[in-house]
Amino acid sequence: MFILASASPRRRALLHQIGAQFVPITPAVDEAEGGTHPRDAVIRNALTKARKVAEEYPDHAVLGADTAVVLSDMSFGKPKDPTDARRMLALLEGRTHTVITGIAWVVGGQAYTDAAETTVRFAPMSAAEIDAYVATGEPMGKAGAYAVQGRAAIYIEELHGSFSNVVGLPLHAVAALARTAGVRMEDDNASA
Repeated sequence: MFILASASPRRRALLHQIGAQFVPITPAVDEAEGGTHPRDAVIRNALTKARKVAEEYPDHAVLGADTAVVLSDMSFGKPKDPTDARRMLALLEGRTHTVITGIAWVVGGQAYTDAAETTVRFAPMSAAEIDAYVATGEPMGKAGAYAVQGRAAIYIEELHGSFSNVVGLPLHAVAALARTAGVRMEDDNASA
């Protein structure tokens, strides 16, 4: 059993989907923004989250993650409010962007990090469609102000890379890095 250093219900759902045995703990950290390449920033944030929880639980493997939506030289985290969500969606609509998730395992004080990138093509959206989508509340709490696994799916024209990465946790990359770190994600008694 390992610890997921995240408050994200989407990350929890993805890990449950693959039968992972974990306990979620929300780390008390502030995510750093800007100043570095988005890939470096999400890895740094993921590692900060994992290390914070590992300080309290040093005998457990801890997984941290952080996701950003990147368009040109702009990086979008979670919207601050509905106005911010509208701004993000207005910039993303009709364009291709990249979703980058940094992942970090901390095991016995040793850190293992990686990141996954997925390109996503958003369909054009009218101002009325953006307003209607924001009014659902779904954009709040999600990097880039959309949920690919939710109502926003009708606006996703194309996706290249890991779907689970766009949801918030690149499962293949997490599992590969877990093997490198010597972490078993499933219960030994789990049936196939």
